[in-house]
Amino acid sequence: MLARVAVTPSPTPGPVPPAVITGSAQAFPPVVSQLDLWDGYFGPLLGGDRWARRVFLHAGVERRHCVIDPRYEDVSGWSTAARMRRYADEGAALAKAAVAGALDDAGVGADRVGLLAVASCTGYAAPGIDVRLAGDLGFGPGTQRLLVGHMGCHAAIPALGAVADHARARGSVAVLLCLELTSLHLQADLGRPGERPGAVDLDQLVSHALFGDAAAAVVVEPAGAALAGPGRLRLVDVAACSDPATAGLMTWELTDAGFRMTLSRQVPDVLARHVAGLVDLLCQRNGRDREEIAGWAVHPGGPRVLDVVADRLGLPAEALADSRGVLAEHGNCSSATILVVLDRLTRDRCLRAGQAVVALAFGPGLTLYAALLEATA
Repeated sequence: MLARVAVTPSPTPGPVPPAVITGSAQAFPPVVSQLDLWDGYFGPLLGGDRWARRVFLHAGVERRHCVIDPRYEDVSGWSTAARMRRYADEGAALAKAAVAGALDDAGVGADRVGLLAVASCTGYAAPGIDVRLAGDLGFGPGTQRLLVGHMGCHAAIPALGAVADHARARGSVAVLLCLELTSLHLQADLGRPGERPGAVDLDQLVSHALFGDAAAAVVVEPAGAALAGPGRLRLVDVAACSDPATAGLMTWELTDAGFRMTLSRQVPDVLARHVAGLVDLLCQRNGRDREEIAGWAVHPGGPRVLDVVADRLGLPAEALADSRGVLAEHGNCSSATILVVLDRLTRDRCLRAGQAVVALAFGPGLTLYAALLEATA
């Protein structure tokens, strides 16, 4: 049984200074359907186990994008070093496309960027993707660089807070890139073919059923009247809540054979205990009521995660349509996912100036992060 502990969200001296998301773009590798992945690789690996098939095909994912399609290239026996070399090769082109697209969307030249932040938990290199981007896109020699590493699915929100702080404090343009290539970390020991469900590693099965690859980027500029416009969001505040007593429920371990995930079925239960309190804290300290939030960008960690969030926040089914749509079309792309959901939400909905959006993401710790944003027009 999980220990019940009282968790107080981290206090802050005041709201994060406002800055505006002025550009957004994503880049994806080739797409593959969930059914084709099962029929062509995971099904044969697990001996056609009907229980595993049901879990795999009911993960809320219809298709996703993968730099490694295991039907044609099985990396499950690769070393971590080999996977990291592939990360550098595959990630560079996706990163360049996403950042170039975001800069173009914002109408900002690369030479104006004062900070480039890269969030990733699926690959490392030094010099890293940030250095390759600087050379390929023409960032100035004085552009500062920041790596937000191994935070997992919630990394985009604290990273967004960091680039927003830079934009406001320095009066400078900042760029955030989230690059995740989860398909590189295919594990060989999902189960023993032909045996019953107890022989299948459920944590591994679920993670391999959910995760896809993506690069997502946003441009953040200091707030100002000239930056008002449709689809643009002002970052108002960021809040966090961690429950260290449940840290073992979600882990991302570096091994000699890639990175290995633990994703317990108890994670939604922990989120259920904390999500309403975190959202209410964020709203109250910024003079908002939960009921007046016009848009919800919730990290789609899986169907049950979304169900729990909707239940605890009292949201109608359509409130999380963007999150469910991203899960179905792209899978869970770790840190990049929340930026994809935000982009979809702002492009699909006509938000009026001042209307609020809450972004929520969850990751190892067990940690919840929330951001309050407002439409500029």
